[in-house]
Order: sequence, then structure tokens, then C-alpha cells
Amino acid sequence: MVSPLPQSQDEIPISPQLAPEQAATPKAQEQQMKTIVSAVIAAGVVILIGLGFAVYILLQPGTPTDRIRDIFIIIVALETLVIGVALVILLIQLASLINLLQNEVRPMLQATNETINTLRGTAEFLGESVVEPVIKLNSYLASIQRVLELMGLKQK
Repeated sequence: MVSPLPQSQDEIPISPQLAPEQAATPKAQEQQMKTIVSAVIAAGVVILIGLGFAVYILLQPGTPTDRIRDIFIIIVALETLVIGVALVILLIQLASLINLLQNEVRPMLQATNETINTLRGTAEFLGESVVEPVIKLNSYLASIQRVLELMGLKQK
């Protein structure tokens, strides 16, 4: 059973996909961005303070710098491992994107080009079949009307 079309703008149903976007007001988005920026700045300040404290401790006499050096080497190795995994995931995502572009977007573009060519042909056909005869008929009628006006059989 087909439901009737809504009669006014108030009766148009809102799809569930658009509701979250409409619910988030610009003010709430701005507040969220301010919170994120504040958190990033705070994290940066904490990291700088930690680095300053680490340098101060390492400059003290009697500090076992060889152990600290070994710990930092292990941390750098773990970071390298994490970065390697992230690069592999990035390559997989890139391959997925290329596959999407080749197998889904390209056929859509080809179908769109076919539709545009069909519309172009239809417009040309209508121009030749409908518009040109109407223009010729109007020109003939205008010339007949002008001749009648010049002969005095019809007034302006």
C-alpha cells in the first residue's frame, strides 16, 4: 500500500541518517572542538614538563644512565613495531580504496556519462522535432499578421 505524499514541510519524515547531524548544533560542535584543542594542549604541556624533569634527573651525578638508555632503546623499538603495524594497516586501507574506486566508482561514472549522452540526444531531438517547428510556425504567423497590418485589414 502506498502512503500519500506529505502536504507540507512539517509532515516530511526525517530519515534516521539525518537526525544525528541535525541534532548536533554548531554551538555544541564548537564546544567539542574547544575541548579537544584544550586536551591536546594540556597533553603537550604535560609531555614538555616530563621531558624537562627527565633531563633534570639525568643531569644529576650518580644517575644510572646506562639503564635509562636501555629502557629508551626498548621503547623506541616498540614504537617502531607499532609504526610498522600502522603502515601495514594503511597499505591495506589504501588497497581497499583503490579497489572501491576501480570496481564501484568507475562503473557509476560510466553510467552517468551514458545518461548524460542520452539526455543530450533527447534535448537535440526535442530541439529539432518540437522547438524548430514551433519557431517556424510563429515566424509564419507573425509575418502573416504583419502583412495584414500593412494591408490595413488588421489593426495593431
